[in-house]
Amino acid sequence: MISPVLANLTLDGLERLLMEHFPRVKTGKGALVNFARYADDFIVTGRTKELLEQEVKPLVEQFMKERGLQLSQEKTTITHIEDGFDFLGQNIRKYKAGKRHKLLIKPSNKNVQAHLEKLREIIKKNPALPAWKLILLLNPIIRGWAQYHQHVVSKEIFHSVDDAIYRRLRQWVKRRHPKKSNEWVTKK
Repeated sequence: MISPVLANLTLDGLERLLMEHFPRVKTGKGALVNFARYADDFIVTGRTKELLEQEVKPLVEQFMKERGLQLSQEKTTITHIEDGFDFLGQNIRKYKAGKRHKLLIKPSNKNVQAHLEKLREIIKKNPALPAWKLILLLNPIIRGWAQYHQHVVSKEIFHSVDDAIYRRLRQWVKRRHPKKSNEWVTKK
């Protein structure tokens, strides 16, 4: 629990520094630079790639260096919003829809795979558990993940995750009851 607190204390002032160097523009074009942070994860958006590479990144690196930190090279990317990026388990991307643009936020593929792997491990480690106990183990994890992603575009992903969980549980039941019919397994 101390790590997020330390990260917040260490990163305090970064937003203020960025606003001092890149003040809000009143011309209707929006800010040149925006900043969002959650504990030790943060994103900086800018109007152009050149602005981010040549002005913002060196400023952030200097801020971090003064505090004995450095940007993670594998996590630090400069990308166009139409290519999308992952932040806090969600993928943020702007799509062209004719003349209009749509910003869609979805659960990231990496997050979905990590969730399914966690569920798979629980099912795999409990082959002899009664079904009701297995469900008691799985439900809070599934519910928590779904609640975290319920406010974004997640209908299709929820459907595919639901299907993957169903298939895993069906395998689990078939392994426990190999002589039972498919109809019996489906009912269970």
